[in-house]
Amino acid sequence: MEKTEESDEKQIMISEMSTKEELLSVSMERTREWILSVETPTDMTIHVGETSFSLHKFLLLSKCGYIKKLVPEGDESDPFTIEISELPGGSEGFEYAAKFCYGIDIEMKLGNIAILRCVAEFLEMTDEYAVGNLVSKTEDYITGEALQSLSGAIHILHSCESILLSAEKVKLVSRCIDAIAFFTCRDIILTAPMKVNGDQEGYWWSEPLSILRFDVFQRVLIAMIARGSTQLALGPILIPFARKFIGGLEIYAKVRKKMDPREEQEKRIILETIVSFLPREKNTVSVSFLSLLLKAAMYLETTISCRLCLEKKISSQLEQAVLGDLMIPSYSSDINTKFDIDTVKRIITNFMECGNENYERVIKLMEEYLSDISSDLNLSVSEFIALSELIPRDSRSNDDGIYKAIDIYLEAHPALSDMERKKLCTVMDIQKLTFEAYSRATKNKNLPLQIIVQLLNSDQQQLSDRCSDHHSEPAPVSPYTSDGGLYIQRENHELKMEMMNIKTKVSDTDKKSVSSASSSITSVGTAGKAPIQKKGLIAAAPIKLFPLLRADIAWKPPSKTKAKTPVTKSRRHSMSS
Repeated sequence: MEKTEESDEKQIMISEMSTKEELLSVSMERTREWILSVETPTDMTIHVGETSFSLHKFLLLSKCGYIKKLVPEGDESDPFTIEISELPGGSEGFEYAAKFCYGIDIEMKLGNIAILRCVAEFLEMTDEYAVGNLVSKTEDYITGEALQSLSGAIHILHSCESILLSAEKVKLVSRCIDAIAFFTCRDIILTAPMKVNGDQEGYWWSEPLSILRFDVFQRVLIAMIARGSTQLALGPILIPFARKFIGGLEIYAKVRKKMDPREEQEKRIILETIVSFLPREKNTVSVSFLSLLLKAAMYLETTISCRLCLEKKISSQLEQAVLGDLMIPSYSSDINTKFDIDTVKRIITNFMECGNENYERVIKLMEEYLSDISSDLNLSVSEFIALSELIPRDSRSNDDGIYKAIDIYLEAHPALSDMERKKLCTVMDIQKLTFEAYSRATKNKNLPLQIIVQLLNSDQQQLSDRCSDHHSEPAPVSPYTSDGGLYIQRENHELKMEMMNIKTKVSDTDKKSVSSASSSITSVGTAGKAPIQKKGLIAAAPIKLFPLLRADIAWKPPSKTKAKTPVTKSRRHSMSS
């Protein structure tokens, strides 16, 4: 019974208040219409910024406690001038309040509700001065409609940024942040991330959140963590915001743009804070995104710990990287090369130290990287070798990629000495070149002659091994021709031509070596005596290479009986005589 009586009393009170409000509204409307109909002259001038408003004192004093306190008692009939500074929303905000005082309907919406609420608070338009005043009207809209959706809360929070202090005073910012944290955390639990911007997983609201100012955006992230959101879920939220932030930096410019020191420091702090929010788990953000952050960190010269953190994250996912992710521009004046190779060295080293087994993808990536930076005129031989040695020799299936990088480097650096060329070629294992790479290498004029001789010698050794095994098993069929014998003859002819070219080159640089090698070859073809090895380039090739250069000797498989050597016969003849 008591509860029923209390509820009845409440209904009566509500009914009485609504009746009073309706009567007051009717009275105000009639007063407004009367003032406008008789063209009552204005008796109050209010200056807001550079805008002046000529208004009727009675209508404003009936609803604005702030203005009523400024007008002296007993002086309400005399004209009065007021200057208002620091009003939230400026002249636009005061115009809303003035229209409300005159009974003109104001459309409350997400775009203007923050200004309306703050202006109402500043002008003290509470129910103390008029029932259903602007403060209560705006509060009803905010709590009953605006903050009932995630998009509404984000929109209002964004509009609060221009009047942040006033919005903080009425606790509108904190209420918006709390609503956003509630809706986002619920959405993370109930729904799975979806594809956003093509290849990156995220949530539909990640992009709308990126319009917020960074300090406000940071408070949203903290509120989400406080409500139980894992750091793992923050990765997709950070990506759109970070991309917009970095988009304002000219990280791909040839020359680093000078910025105001205060602005640069502010951007540096923002980037370091973004990195601090990155999830610790692997594969929560893409390597491309991490590379973008690292390039921005190098551009803004963030702390070393920030850059090292990004390098380690990239190295842990390096098998997912593409060439562009490693092409980090060099912004420091201390680095001569176009790209920062020291950073790439650390990334590769970290990858190797982590014990990753997926070398094949990373090896191919490094070979592409070497080929791309080899044309840099400021890249030294030692730097090239240091980069190439990061790739374990045993893990490479072939050295075609290394050969390609060496070829590009030699082409771009024609002034290298013979010693530097030889040193450069030591990173390549000629035994691991494919047939196509071998064919190009033997005709490459940029390679040192010693390397070409080693290539020919290596191939001749393989041919000799095939010949020695011919009597015990069928000749292997070459992958390049259907007949193994024809292949050997063709190779024989190619080797002959290559050796003749080498002899011509050597004769121009080392006449003594050429004459010694030529006499040695002649002695083998006529007298059958073993040639005396010389210190020329041709002498570096084994003796068994030269019989292939004779056009009158065709290849034949070795006989099963072991023939006596001509040298033995010659000795016996000399002894008998």
